[in-house]
Amino acid sequence: MTPTLYIALHFLGRRKRAFFLSLGGVVFGVAIFICTQAQTQGFAKNFIDSTLGSNGALVMKERMQTLEGAPDLSPLPVHPPHRRLFQGINNAAEIMRVSRRFSNVVACSPVLRGNLTVRAGFQSATVDLFGIDLPLHLQTTNLAKQIETGSLDDFRNNPSSVILGAKLANALLVSPGESVQLLSPDGEYRRFVVAATARSGVGVVDAARVYSHVKVAQSLLHKPYSTSMIIYKLRDPDRAPALATRFERLFGHEMESWQDREEGNLQLFLTIRLSAAITVSLIILLAGFGIFNVLTMTVLSKLKEIAILRSIGYRRGDISAIFLWQGAMIAVAGSLVGCIAGALLTSAVAHIPIRVRGLIFANHFLVAWDWRHYVWGTLLALVAVAIASYVPARRAGLLSPVSTLRGTSG
Repeated sequence: MTPTLYIALHFLGRRKRAFFLSLGGVVFGVAIFICTQAQTQGFAKNFIDSTLGSNGALVMKERMQTLEGAPDLSPLPVHPPHRRLFQGINNAAEIMRVSRRFSNVVACSPVLRGNLTVRAGFQSATVDLFGIDLPLHLQTTNLAKQIETGSLDDFRNNPSSVILGAKLANALLVSPGESVQLLSPDGEYRRFVVAATARSGVGVVDAARVYSHVKVAQSLLHKPYSTSMIIYKLRDPDRAPALATRFERLFGHEMESWQDREEGNLQLFLTIRLSAAITVSLIILLAGFGIFNVLTMTVLSKLKEIAILRSIGYRRGDISAIFLWQGAMIAVAGSLVGCIAGALLTSAVAHIPIRVRGLIFANHFLVAWDWRHYVWGTLLALVAVAIASYVPARRAGLLSPVSTLRGTSG
């Protein structure tokens, strides 16, 4: 142990109450920072996992044709320019065969999508129909895990059956085994048995999604093609935009990454996280002001001791180091205890029951365990304490031993 560290410990030992108050501020700030970041990221992660499990990380849509030399008659800029879109994907099997060669592609599933009206008793709703190839769709999405009531086997074995989103089933007051009617574009109602209900965790999906067999969807929608979109599951969803650009050039179809699809919701979650981080950082900043006051008072109360240390050979840097050591010990101890307290607080919050039935579905607080929360909380504490410790430490180092012993601090 160096002499400056020993003296720093001695000074802190004489002001235990002030030390523990400063330490408590750092602990509280770090713990709250970790807990709030875990919560905000937890809800965001749940939403992302749910939307990826229902709608895929990447979606192929209409075929594009770029019109070379076409005049731009619009007074407003068009992006992308001179592009014509054709409905349907006619060569879906070949596209999926080539797509699977890419290392980031785990699986892909063809979907025939359209809007219909569903009716059950006196209840009716506009729904988003997904005509699927069940084996491929199960490989690409989390539909098997999303089944809440009923059975996938009943859907698999009965072409005249459908799977309803859980919120939609509640709105229609139907359950597995009961029937619903789907209205085709020609105005004819066709009866289907509800094989199961599925809860994805994404409100808009659970409130409007209906799954049927692809041949049934093609008949209902009167489409000459069996695929209107291809959903992709990726090993690294964060690289979806780059793969979307590559697939657009390769296949000539419009591509949409999950980041583009959910841009508004992602911005909302990011704003909430930043707002929480800024708010809690102010708590750590206030703890820094407390440490500044403690060290300043320590300097004022130890003027004679500082003068004696200077007179026996301690340099200005040594005196400053004594008070910097005090700040460092508060920062390290506060960060360590704060991280432990943050983990315990996060664990406790995760068990608090809540009822969320909107953008996402949750019965308790959702938290994400991420080591980066602890790193950022510790860094914020270290920076705040370092800034708070610098001025008192520098002032102590600049004190003149002669004038201090004479009763002044000039």
